[in-house]
Amino acid sequence: MNTADPHTLTGAYVLDALDPGERTSVERHLAGCPSCAQEVREFSETVTRLGLAVAAPPSAALRDEVMRRIATVRQEPPRAVKGAHGNRAKPRWRPASNWALAACFAAAVALGGVAVSQYGQAEEARQQAQQARVTNDAVGSILAAADARVATAPLRGGAVGTVVVSASRNQAVFAASGMPAPPSGKVYQLWYDDGGGRMRSAGLMDTGTPATATLLDGPVNAASGMGVTVEPAGGSPLPTSAPVALLAFPAA
Repeated sequence: MNTADPHTLTGAYVLDALDPGERTSVERHLAGCPSCAQEVREFSETVTRLGLAVAAPPSAALRDEVMRRIATVRQEPPRAVKGAHGNRAKPRWRPASNWALAACFAAAVALGGVAVSQYGQAEEARQQAQQARVTNDAVGSILAAADARVATAPLRGGAVGTVVVSASRNQAVFAASGMPAPPSGKVYQLWYDDGGGRMRSAGLMDTGTPATATLLDGPVNAASGMGVTVEPAGGSPLPTSAPVALLAFPAA
């Protein structure tokens, strides 16, 4: 029987993705933990809405409503995690149905990661909105892929990292919940792990919100995992610091 902390299993509980022993453990925990019980209720409402949304083409109004309701994300209780030079954190993963996978991510992040300022120039706002639509569409196609696989692993300081990979789309999405902002003048940069110590840039993380999702730049190809490093503003051609996160991609 899995001995994972029940605090971290509320999302999987709502999605009916636990084995019987885990489910019993979570239900016992919910009886004495009001905050987790409330989280389950709220997550259930989100899952219901997103289940209906995926059954038909979602309207802009529905998407906005879901995004407004997802204002905060519960952070995993801090736990000891191996250092940056240690082994990758062992991910916990299962294949998920399309709507359930979308619900998992919606509960963790606001998809798209591009905020359009109402005070910005009209042209700039238009360009940002267009980019947000492109990113949302790409993320949605990965989540909806029949072969989408999800892995979740603890990061430093109690943060949680989640990656969704689709072999048919040859793309991946990374989400981080509870990850602190990078130091001033620095950014988080994502990398594909191509093996043999070769790291390939996969773009920069959007850190505009406490929980962020990022579509990794470029194809997954034969990468076996991904990492996150702290880099100077604008990013680097190669990592210049030890990774703050390492995740292995889930097997197909």
